[in-house]
Amino acid sequence: MPRNSSNPVGFAKHDHVRCIADALSAADARCEEQGLNMTPVRRKVLELLLTEHRALGAYAILDLLREAGFKSQPPVAYRALDFLTENDFAHKIERLNAFVACSHPSENHSPAFMICRVCQTVAEAESLLEEGTLGAAADATGFQIERTVVEAEGVCPDCVEAASA
Repeated sequence: MPRNSSNPVGFAKHDHVRCIADALSAADARCEEQGLNMTPVRRKVLELLLTEHRALGAYAILDLLREAGFKSQPPVAYRALDFLTENDFAHKIERLNAFVACSHPSENHSPAFMICRVCQTVAEAESLLEEGTLGAAADATGFQIERTVVEAEGVCPDCVEAASA
């Protein structure tokens, strides 16, 4: 299903409970289909990322895992995050050295991230790399882009509204 990149998840008003349930169901189905092992800790980390709609660092995830009754050694979180990012269930936000759940895990895409510097909410949108100048420059030179990181920092609509109230 094509996404509406002008209203990215994270800033858009939506049924958050359904958003989480649908994403977890899609992840479970994809794991079943591709023979991936969605362990309980991996699923919990994905659920935590989906619940927040903001970037979480590995140590924040460890704290939340501990509260949920899981082991809280750093390798546990890092292995789960490695699995989630390698399989496109989550993305690393380089600017924050933190992670967010992928808003569109069933699509092959080049995401761009808008990060609110006030509340740390992260919204994912399509970078449209293939239509931009970097994509054109890569095509012109024969360079094959394998991964891009597009991150913009600013203020989200809720924080703008709160500041003007």
